Amino acid sequence: MRTDSLVLRRATDKDIPLIRSLAEQIWRVSYSGMISEGQIGYMLEWMYSVARLGDDFRGGVRYEIVSQQGMTIGYLATATTEAAVVLHLHKLYLLPEKQGCGLGHLLLAHTETLARQQGCEVIELRVNKENARALRAYYRAGFTWVESVVVEIGGGYVMDDFILRKKVG
Repeated sequence: MRTDSLVLRRATDKDIPLIRSLAEQIWRVSYSGMISEGQIGYMLEWMYSVARLGDDFRGGVRYEIVSQQGMTIGYLATATTEAAVVLHLHKLYLLPEKQGCGLGHLLLAHTETLARQQGCEVIELRVNKENARALRAYYRAGFTWVESVVVEIGGGYVMDDFILRKKVG
């Protein structure tokens, strides 16, 4: 699918090495200063291991690879609830040099289109409370704060997030 200057394609389990590589490049820069290097490494292994990504694919998580002018620049991942009322935006990541250029807005519009196509009423996501840049982008796109959550993830680490939602128009 084309979204302005972006090309999105549905990922398969053959794309697991690519997704892992992108996550490594993006997370090390994007989360520096928000969470410790130790937690970044822990979460990369926890969320992006071959086994975990394989489970995601088998469990119905839809990964899409994002390209621009023939270069892979990011990925997103979504899944619906059993009742298909909520589309969960699990991941939306762009290479650091592609952040802040309005491309995230295009990907959020694409996510809204996916939600409508699947009959979902709401898009929901979690974002690190310290991620001011992402929070501004989500609020500009019409997401609203629902609640704060702190979840222990092992290794002595927690995810300290806001849950945001947007009604699908």
